Amino acid sequence: MLDQIWAFLTSVPLWELLMIFSAKIIEVTIGTMRVILITKGYRKPGTILAIFEILLWVFIASRVIMGIVDYPMKGIVYSLGFAFGVYIGSLLETRLAVGKILIYVIVDKDSGKSLTDALRQMGHGVTTLEAQGKDQERLVLMIFANRKNKQSIIDIVEALNQKALIVANEVSILQGGYVSPWRRIAK
Repeated sequence: MLDQIWAFLTSVPLWELLMIFSAKIIEVTIGTMRVILITKGYRKPGTILAIFEILLWVFIASRVIMGIVDYPMKGIVYSLGFAFGVYIGSLLETRLAVGKILIYVIVDKDSGKSLTDALRQMGHGVTTLEAQGKDQERLVLMIFANRKNKQSIIDIVEALNQKALIVANEVSILQGGYVSPWRRIAK
């Protein structure tokens, strides 16, 4: 019984299994990034990634499909590579933080002015709206930013007003308004 299991596991050379596994991870990671870029409006980079993705897929899939009946281990490794590729692609997307966000910050009116000034001094475009909360007047700050700047903006807000309500939403369409020139470059 153990001989049969060992024969199954070693029926394909280790280098070939590692090649299939690694290439599939790269292919799926590229695919994940392609989908994200296209949905965020970056069509040209997404299209270029599609070329590399399909090239990898053709060669990997043909390598696995040829002889899958005799060597089912190739299919198992291919599946594991797919799963790891999805995971790594999502980690990469989080790290790159492609896209724009709109952060709403709701604070009491008194501290809102100093918070607005501090954010503007750091180069962020801030629009303010007067609002009425349950017990007092509030100020709603709307901050448009790159996703990669989200945490630094939240840190500034929390440092200056620990009671602030912060809501962040991804933005898909933007036209007009103020975006600092140096922030526009760092998509």
